[in-house]
Amino acid sequence: MLPAVVKLCCGISYPHVRSMTGLRRAAVAALGQELSHLQSEGHITCPVWSSMRRSWSQKFYNPVETQSAAVGHEDVFYLRQGEEALNEALEIVESTDGWKLDLAENGDVIYSKVLKGNRKVFRLEAELDASPEELYEILFLRVEEMHRWNPSITSIRVLKQVGRNTVVTHEVSAETAGNLIGQRDFLSVRHSSRSGSRVYLGGAATRFESVPPQPGFVRAEDGPTCIILHALPHHSGKSRFIWLLNMDVKGWLPKSLVNKALPRAQLDFTKHLRHHLTAQTQTQEKSRT
Repeated sequence: MLPAVVKLCCGISYPHVRSMTGLRRAAVAALGQELSHLQSEGHITCPVWSSMRRSWSQKFYNPVETQSAAVGHEDVFYLRQGEEALNEALEIVESTDGWKLDLAENGDVIYSKVLKGNRKVFRLEAELDASPEELYEILFLRVEEMHRWNPSITSIRVLKQVGRNTVVTHEVSAETAGNLIGQRDFLSVRHSSRSGSRVYLGGAATRFESVPPQPGFVRAEDGPTCIILHALPHHSGKSRFIWLLNMDVKGWLPKSLVNKALPRAQLDFTKHLRHHLTAQTQTQEKSRT
């Protein structure tokens, strides 16, 4: 789950993306910066939607973790919320109806669909030069470091760790150019799960009594959202990166404007992630010499 998933974010993201991430948050923080991109539009032919059903629709529960005698009532609440958010997000991703091409750039493709209640969600598909394990470490285990490589994030802080696979995070987006939309903050539960060689990061907005809405910030909400990571066939060092962005930025911004800015923010997050992966690889190579 949301530099966190807008994020993705920014979201994703998650290291406990709030995904989704890093991924979800990143999206909100980038709204103001991306307004200039909306002045020009191109015409893109929508590709044929893949008829292959994926296996990520399986339900991911961790009975060993949730049944632990050491887990308290509050911990169980966050565990269940994280698991349910991931399952709901996977159902959205798995659905094959209603998706339309929204944006495509440099091999990255974003589809969108409208859910009940007129909420528009976005699904990014990309390939990254990193294994699922490497991406899991960056987006989930090291989510608090996301601001170092994602300029859309000011900070991400883990407020609570619940077992090995669930965290509660507070994320603050960076100020946008001209302070057009103001800063947003996010309070999220992030959950991770595995099935075979695939890694799943999910998340959603949550509550945390010691962190009420902050003065000067609009508290945005996302979820259910998710990121899916799986190795490409015959390329264990590369991954298919699928990010479902589902966010309510709150505030006064027109929905039509937000719906144009969010997919652009997904592309920007992916760009920053690629730059980080390249820099990380170069550092590792230097250390070997």
